[in-house]
Amino acid sequence: MKKFLVGSSTAAHQVEGNNIHSDYWAMEHMTYTDFKEPSGDAVGHYNRYKEDIALMKKAGLNAYRFSIEWARIEPEEGSFDKAEIAHYRDVILTCRENGIEPVVTLHHFTSPKWLIEKGGWENPDVVTYFARYAKKVAKEFGSILTYVCTINEANMGIQVSAIAERYKKQMMARAAQAQTVEGQAQVGMNFNTMMENMKKKAMENAGIFGTPTPQVFVSARTPEGDLLVMKAHCAARDEIRKVNPEIKVGITLSLHDIQIADGGEDNAKKEWNDEFSHYIPYIKDDDFFGLQNYTRSVIGKEGLIPADATMRRTQMDYEFYPEALGHVIKRVYEETGLPILITENGIATSDDKERCEFIDKALDGVKECIDDGVNVLGYLHWSFIDNFEWQKGFSMTFGLVSVDRSTMVRTPKESLFRLGEYTEKFNV
Repeated sequence: MKKFLVGSSTAAHQVEGNNIHSDYWAMEHMTYTDFKEPSGDAVGHYNRYKEDIALMKKAGLNAYRFSIEWARIEPEEGSFDKAEIAHYRDVILTCRENGIEPVVTLHHFTSPKWLIEKGGWENPDVVTYFARYAKKVAKEFGSILTYVCTINEANMGIQVSAIAERYKKQMMARAAQAQTVEGQAQVGMNFNTMMENMKKKAMENAGIFGTPTPQVFVSARTPEGDLLVMKAHCAARDEIRKVNPEIKVGITLSLHDIQIADGGEDNAKKEWNDEFSHYIPYIKDDDFFGLQNYTRSVIGKEGLIPADATMRRTQMDYEFYPEALGHVIKRVYEETGLPILITENGIATSDDKERCEFIDKALDGVKECIDDGVNVLGYLHWSFIDNFEWQKGFSMTFGLVSVDRSTMVRTPKESLFRLGEYTEKFNV
């Protein structure tokens, strides 16, 4: 019987700390930054990975998805860091020694600063750069890896673009209202300040990245840039297979459970196509699909319908809806037939009992999918440890483990061991 993977996920920049050659490190330290706080030492995983992996084993997990940081491996264009390569080799081997299946992601949002200076993810050369990096990783680690995810949430740029358009419309509506309501100078002042900060930020970007509009991975993506991401994935997949055809290669996408309200059929179809379907030609030859889901989107005649105020929300303001996972698994499998590895699913909450409830309900959906004949390879929960949630800083608690960032002492939550119980349940 094949081993069903039950584990957790992290991303290098969010847990390791001191990722000084990355675009995110530069952006966090700007005067006009969008980040609540810098990542700094993060949660010290770079130096504590042995302790963390041992804790995974103790809890009963049998898999760990983590990312290799491109900015560490290739801090300067064409210059590969032997010490960092040795570091990640030891992380992989430590997983093996603990009976943990390492699932490696090559790119999880952060890029080398030099890449952004060269035009980033809207420059066609990114395909060549990323393929070269993937080839290097495959040569160094290919003999000790089974699963490789090339790019994390390859559709994030498209999602950011859609959100930016919604935000722009909201801001225009607010500005129009401010101009028509006497005495509301404070609104106008805030709007003008924001616009002025945008100008100052553009000037600062030009000094740091050589352009006022750096194209980092999570920048609002153009259709051309969206295609470049998929070309980069395909090129990386080809290079990995040349080195070791036994490695299973896939990509991960961020997917919502798209549900249709009255009159929303056409909008829902477009939403799903933008989020998933148009990628199928580029992933159909992959070995597996990395599915990432946190909640649902209800689509009506006017587009996205915000969650009702009475509905349970997470710290991220998502609707608490663990049932979404099973729905999305079935839909993706029906459209692709690819084996599915759930590479992220979880909840930001300060109430660990709520996290346990989320895990139970989400895995009920996974079990139902398996019983219905869906080829599900495993479930990797986000996240192993409370970490740096990008622009929101350390305020969001997704982890199965908490950390005192003044001492870096780890404290397992009940949810870590709850998840561990499923290893045996799914491998009987």
